[in-house]
Amino acid sequence: MARVATQTAGVIQGRTAEWVRQSAIVVGATLFVAVCARITVPLPFTPVPLTLQNFAVLAVGMALGWRRGFAALALYLAEGAAGLPVFNPLGPGGVAQLLGPTGGFLMAYPLVAAAAGWIYQSGRAGFLRAVSAGVVAEAVLFAGGLGWLAMLTHSIAQAIRLGLSWFIFAEVIKIMMAAGWAPQLRRWTGTRG
Repeated sequence: MARVATQTAGVIQGRTAEWVRQSAIVVGATLFVAVCARITVPLPFTPVPLTLQNFAVLAVGMALGWRRGFAALALYLAEGAAGLPVFNPLGPGGVAQLLGPTGGFLMAYPLVAAAAGWIYQSGRAGFLRAVSAGVVAEAVLFAGGLGWLAMLTHSIAQAIRLGLSWFIFAEVIKIMMAAGWAPQLRRWTGTRG
């Protein structure tokens, strides 16, 4: 009887330790995105800044997989909505930033991370799969961001001019960076395919 109780306690302790570890990884991912959001360059011709935040979202999705990636970015949005300084510093912060010109991009982040994670973990992990995951995830990102901008500006052409045209080259670089780092990040976070 004592051995069963000891084994049960060991299993519970092991599960608790794993839950704490996974929670720490998800919270750490939100901090990584928040730090990358601070690396921002304002552009005078658009309300959408150039930021390293999108790279972080791709990297988190590929590193953590679709479930933890989605959870991390949903938590990130909750942190920002609560007023924590996690969004890029050029915006008003809080819920106002979620409702502003970059709100569509921000609100798409959980889906972007989930798409990147799901595609990357669905097959043999490699650079080309990571690039494919990044491209599809960026399509999700820009669908959300441009859709939101079109709603605010009442013009699809204006949304494309403000939210896409100036960013294509930078997004290609971000996809390549995330794809290059994905295998190392997955090993570090203990994510399996």
